Amino acid sequence: MKLFGALKASYDELVYKVSWPTQKQLINSAVLVLIASIIIAAFIWIVDEFFNLLMEFIYGLSF
Repeated sequence: MKLFGALKASYDELVYKVSWPTQKQLINSAVLVLIASIIIAAFIWIVDEFFNLLMEFIYGLSF
């Protein structure tokens, strides 16, 4: 009986208390996340290339 009450409470909360985003809000959020991911990936790639060149320079020095 407790399980049924918990399931009903969960259902009621999902249906009546959760504010679901509209399709426009969802699309805007998804586009924002995509753009932010691309910017962060580009930044990490640039930093990686910089350190790669730096290490090639350091290891290329002969003493």
